[in-house]
Amino acid sequence: MSYLGIKATLPPDILSNIQHPQTTPHTKMTSLDIPQTQTVALVHNLGGEVEFKHDYPVPKPGRNEVLAKVLYTGVCQSDLHTKSGTAAGPDGNPITKIKLPHIGGHEGIGRIVALGPDIEHGDGLKIGGLVGIRFSSRICRRCEFCLAGTEQYCVASTNHLHHEDGSFQQYIALDADYLTLLPDDVDPMVMGPVLCAGLTAYKAVLNTNVRPGCWLVVVGAGGGLGHLAVQYARAQGALVIGVDTGVGKGEFVKSLGAQEYIDFAIEDPVQRVQEITGLGAHAAVVTAGNAKAFVHACDMLRVGGSLSCVGIPPGRPCLETPICTIVIKGLRIIGNLVGSLKECMEAVDLVRRGVVNPVIQVRPFKDLPQVYQEMEKGDISGRIVLQVTE
Repeated sequence: MSYLGIKATLPPDILSNIQHPQTTPHTKMTSLDIPQTQTVALVHNLGGEVEFKHDYPVPKPGRNEVLAKVLYTGVCQSDLHTKSGTAAGPDGNPITKIKLPHIGGHEGIGRIVALGPDIEHGDGLKIGGLVGIRFSSRICRRCEFCLAGTEQYCVASTNHLHHEDGSFQQYIALDADYLTLLPDDVDPMVMGPVLCAGLTAYKAVLNTNVRPGCWLVVVGAGGGLGHLAVQYARAQGALVIGVDTGVGKGEFVKSLGAQEYIDFAIEDPVQRVQEITGLGAHAAVVTAGNAKAFVHACDMLRVGGSLSCVGIPPGRPCLETPICTIVIKGLRIIGNLVGSLKECMEAVDLVRRGVVNPVIQVRPFKDLPQVYQEMEKGDISGRIVLQVTE
């Protein structure tokens, strides 16, 4: 059903794809190219182990859906929290309303291999076209948030983290009306993490209203989110101070364009930020999903500074900032939940043009459980990308 109540007239080539996808001019595909079963990474219970099933049914695209073959997928910290049952909702309590058994993953890149029936808006859809598998899966297009272009807050939305199976599978059915259609010339190996980590980092930097020449601190600068926030901040002309700890993190963060690096395990980051900037930073972006990363974050800021919160620690930790500090210094505190589809395409374009370069490690799909263990230890610089299919 069209959200606007209007049924589009589809071009003949799109109609032929729907009726006979094996004869599409974009690929010489036969019905044998889409198997009946696939390999998926399944979690049966919150806190349970990841189980790889090799005989899981391949979904059939329903009305106004497409079927995509997943090529690569990033692994997000929120996937780990959801699997373990520690993902917090807006009230601070663990989210328990999760589809189980569940297939996680929401930083996927795939190619369209089939079009379902009754595709209403076929412009841009083609067999073989690249699509992103993002956090948001479906929206209503009617609520005030959708109408305002902030559909990530849609009151009737679903997502691949809690409600629908995500990109930790070889084939996925996607809503044809809310597809993340990607240019043909993007690198599918690199682009997955941009759809969540990159988009969130981009949005977090935009929300600080930082201008060229302003000082911006990225806390957790060496991580999957943080290393992208450093680069998106540099793209806005900010002078970046990276805060993190670990072997090689300083060299890594400076190689991304940060002017300064602070190892919080060795020196007081608040004191060092004040020494570097004089009056304090104009903005700080906290990307780490750890409560300690938020301790005294506001103390790094100057009068009128902005704190942009990204990482979500488990439980209900609070900012350790007196209200009088916020009032007297005129601080702005902003939360960031991913971003809109439009903002996603802006973040993608900066990577496509080489302005921002995600640092990734490509691993086989079967390494997902090991990747989760490494994420818990904080041993990863940049982002892990799993190769799901050839």
